[in-house]
Amino acid sequence: MERNLLSIIGNTPLIQLSKLFANDRGIQVFAKLELLNPGGSAKDRSAARIIDKAWEEGLIGPGSVIIESSSGNMAISLAAICSYLGMRFISVIDPKATQQNIRIMRAYGADIELVETADPETGEFLPARLQRVQQLVKRIPNSFWPNQYANTNNYLSHYEGTMREIVEELGHVDYIIGGVSTCGTMLGCAQYIKDHKLAAKVVAVDAAGSVIFGGVNGNRRFPGLGAGIIPTFGEKRFMDYAIKVADQDMVAGCRLLVSQESILAGPSSGAVIHALKSMEHELPDKSVCVVILHDRGERYMDTVYCDEWVKQQFHSS
Repeated sequence: MERNLLSIIGNTPLIQLSKLFANDRGIQVFAKLELLNPGGSAKDRSAARIIDKAWEEGLIGPGSVIIESSSGNMAISLAAICSYLGMRFISVIDPKATQQNIRIMRAYGADIELVETADPETGEFLPARLQRVQQLVKRIPNSFWPNQYANTNNYLSHYEGTMREIVEELGHVDYIIGGVSTCGTMLGCAQYIKDHKLAAKVVAVDAAGSVIFGGVNGNRRFPGLGAGIIPTFGEKRFMDYAIKVADQDMVAGCRLLVSQESILAGPSSGAVIHALKSMEHELPDKSVCVVILHDRGERYMDTVYCDEWVKQQFHSS
């Protein structure tokens, strides 16, 4: 097999967080380091599978134009893959997208399409971004919308990749904990557990202010976790536990992770760490837990890891 960018997506390391979750009850916590994918996040898996299957089916090829709505990581993954395969990529973003993510996309040759006005009915940018995607697809010849929000290859990449790899390496898992946005990652894990009749429980972690698990739509400072509308994959309840985490607790979780385990990760990873810490006392003795660390922290140096920003946002000393 040719060794190229696409061939090294997946098979990410699984390490034990023995300092952060030190205990005398035999509980083991492992981290699936999705942030070590070549594009820096778990989205490499879904982007690669979606593009690969579309290529196989003849829907796209060299010279095609890929158009997707993304808050950052999916866009970066698609930008890298499209660049390698000789396709143009257009990322439809909104004002919440970070400058760092935009710079990374552009480094891979992506074009940026900014939606400046939110959907009037919901007040959310996502429906407006999706509408812009449809307009562009109609206007641009030889274009294709991956539709990460409803493309089954999204969750199948985690069914056949992420969860399979975890089970093959550990043999037994009691809890799998990860963040939700499109819900592809955790739905794939949950479906694998169901189909293989495993005892593992799925803990889905969402952002406070997201409506995926119900509740009122509110302000969210970080892209890539939560949503203002319920995504297709989130319409059916696939998790055993649903935990919402506030932005400030995501920051605390990130900083705990880097101080204890020297892992620099993004806010969804901080949310997952905080969520597991919050339920640690409820776990049965000798539980085997796996947290999915979704993306790299270098993308959040102006926010999560910036003391001035944190102080300004949360009025902390």
